[in-house]
Amino acid sequence: MYRPALLGTGRDSLVNRIDTADLMKKGQKDAVIMFSCLVAITGDIAWSETYRGTPGSKLLEQEVLKRLANAKFIPAIHNHQPVTVFFYGTVVFSIVNGKPRLRIFSNQQLEELKKESDFIDPQPYFGQDSKFAGIHYPDTGSTVRLTGVASLELDVDAAGNLKSIQLVSESPPLLGFGDEAISDFNGAKFIPAFRSGQPVESKVTLPIYFVPQD
Repeated sequence: MYRPALLGTGRDSLVNRIDTADLMKKGQKDAVIMFSCLVAITGDIAWSETYRGTPGSKLLEQEVLKRLANAKFIPAIHNHQPVTVFFYGTVVFSIVNGKPRLRIFSNQQLEELKKESDFIDPQPYFGQDSKFAGIHYPDTGSTVRLTGVASLELDVDAAGNLKSIQLVSESPPLLGFGDEAISDFNGAKFIPAFRSGQPVESKVTLPIYFVPQD
């Protein structure tokens, strides 16, 4: 019935494209970076961004963005048909006993990341019965175009229905980023969260970034 977008294990999978030996050679220390991307029905990446990197994670951030451009994901399925989704992930790089170690998680929940859980964040999808149409930069009333972020708490049931949505924070405040985030996600349908391979109800907090476009 449905399946989330997955990293996959082939040679074009993100986890296999990131050059850990080169990162260590260049001096990358332990680091964490979060990313989101648009996974098309072909499994190709149509758009991606990184954020919330730990101090000293610049080399890892550059490598992740570079490799995402040509990475291949397993596409999401809803109602037996492939759908385009937003994917939320976290890349963890570390040096263990003098060797690089890379882990990529399909979620951005701090408690799940601490436990290295097999948990996949719910993924909003485009088309079919979902009204999700992407992220839209709001009319801020300012001539200065700023990057904004709003954190939303989403309660999504095991069938992918949005039960509730709440604004947790927005920055900068009072420029409409929070209202726009809620507007963009109202009416969205999701590939539900998965835990250990099974769909589950979830309450997650996800960052929504608004980057001004030319």
